[in-house]
Amino acid sequence: MRILVDSNRYQDFCEGVPEAIQVIRQALKIMIPFIVLGELRAGFACGTRSIKNEKTLTRFLNSPRVTILCADEDTTHQYARLFRQLRKQGTPIPTNDLWIAALAAQHDLLLFTRDAHFNHLPQLPVI
Repeated sequence: MRILVDSNRYQDFCEGVPEAIQVIRQALKIMIPFIVLGELRAGFACGTRSIKNEKTLTRFLNSPRVTILCADEDTTHQYARLFRQLRKQGTPIPTNDLWIAALAAQHDLLLFTRDAHFNHLPQLPVI
């Protein structure tokens, strides 16, 4: 199983939520979108345990199963296609999450998230 991890599920994993631990442990490949890294580090910067949280994240990112995904030109085409679909449906989602969805679609990954608004994209498999 190849997954793309959203920030809320990374947080669940760090907090010891059994479901998150199980999915992350079973994944053969774990992708972290650059957007998620930005969201996490913004949270760290505003918190009181930023050094501890950064060390935990660094350890996670150093796993050989983890890859950071960045956007490229193909991602922009995925983004535009999903944006158009959501607009026609009248179901917009936050911009960062649209980029996350575009990366998941581009790389044919299972999206590991708790955000229900991803359900507006039925072609995107969510766990």
